[in-house]
Amino acid sequence: MESFDVIVIGSGPGGYVAAIRAAQLGKKTALVEKYSSLGGTCLNVGCIPSKALLDSSEHYHQAAHQFETHGIQTGGLKLDFKRMIARKSEVVEQTVGGIDFLMKKNNITVLRGMGSFKDAHTIEVKPTKGKGSSVKGDHIILATGSKPASLPFIQIDKKRVITSTEALSLPSLPKSMVVIGGGVIGLELGSVYARLGTEVHVVEYQDTIIPTMDRGMGKELMRSMKKLGVKFHLQHGVKAVKATAKNVTVKADDKKGKEVEWKADYCLVSVGRRPYTEGLNLEAAGLAVDERGRIDVNDQMRTSVPHIFAIGDVVRGAMLAHKAEEEGVVAAEVIAGQHPHIDYNLIPNVVYTWPEVAGVGQTEEQLKANSVPYKGGSFPFKASGRARASMDTDGSVKVLAHADTDEILGIHMCGPRAADMIAEAVVAMEFRATAEDISRMSHAHPTFTEAIKEAALAATGNRALHV
Repeated sequence: MESFDVIVIGSGPGGYVAAIRAAQLGKKTALVEKYSSLGGTCLNVGCIPSKALLDSSEHYHQAAHQFETHGIQTGGLKLDFKRMIARKSEVVEQTVGGIDFLMKKNNITVLRGMGSFKDAHTIEVKPTKGKGSSVKGDHIILATGSKPASLPFIQIDKKRVITSTEALSLPSLPKSMVVIGGGVIGLELGSVYARLGTEVHVVEYQDTIIPTMDRGMGKELMRSMKKLGVKFHLQHGVKAVKATAKNVTVKADDKKGKEVEWKADYCLVSVGRRPYTEGLNLEAAGLAVDERGRIDVNDQMRTSVPHIFAIGDVVRGAMLAHKAEEEGVVAAEVIAGQHPHIDYNLIPNVVYTWPEVAGVGQTEEQLKANSVPYKGGSFPFKASGRARASMDTDGSVKVLAHADTDEILGIHMCGPRAADMIAEAVVAMEFRATAEDISRMSHAHPTFTEAIKEAALAATGNRALHV
């Protein structure tokens, strides 16, 4: 039986990054993956393919609705939906191939098959075909990710009632779609289809979309998505989803208890994700999960069995690929005897609609709930020269700082390239910058990031220059 210093189960962003870091630190490393391709949900049916479709659909929407204003005549514009889906698959294939290359480059042994514990140090690997084998590991990192969640009364048939996985590969462009859930996944995929001409209804139980993010940014995004024709139904409780061969009917009660019904080609269920630990046989290693299916870990990502670590979607915290990556690095470095740490307050959150939404640190709602004295400043993109030039004037940037010390407590934005701009906020907060610090930094003109400086100026005595 072959032995390894580190065995990683699961090849998503957390798992493959943990394996690479362990190998960099001189550890003999194996990566176990049950599917035929590496990369997990993120690369195969999540982050990467959804961004490919988001970009393609935005290009089409701009060609259909904005190019003429720019002086570009497109003539007979046509949508080739099958080609769009095919390009998405090509992007996935290239990205997954890159992970294969990284495994070879770092001399990581890839074991194909379902990994499960025989005991606390032994992992049995069962391929879909053929005989299984077992390997031993001095340390084991669990990175098995998550699966789409549902509601108890909804039967997901993957034909008319679908998850994000099926929504990424529909056979043809639907005329209508009901999205259950106003979170990140539902809004991103809903916006893809709305841009292409699908009638999209978003049904959300709470009174705001993207409820874990700053409410002001949620309002900005909803205003923008309504321009795409998306219809929002907040404070609606879905109670029935019935599918036929050709369509699906969704029934819900509104906030007054009145029944509402929609009939559509598809119903996309996007009510979150759940940790995936099925088949691991955790009991054989002395491990258990909590009431939400998560594995308990400490700040070093250690489980209750000291040589076994868990990261990413199977542990507490936001289900984000970059959060899983950071935890994978922590686990590998702890195994190597180092002393890393993660500041979870500085893990950014992003919604890749257009405009994009991004935030880091505390929201205004959190500061109020915790009675933290704060001051805020905001700047609208309609006052940005760069945004006017590109016709991306929806949204704004909000800077929240401590009322006494001026230290930045949170930065939230809805606007063009917010997913990239949020990195400036993370860097500033990592070094405990004040709003005054950002307001004194020179930002190139004209750029979208000037909006961050202007919001910081607004937070320090209402000094914004361009509004």
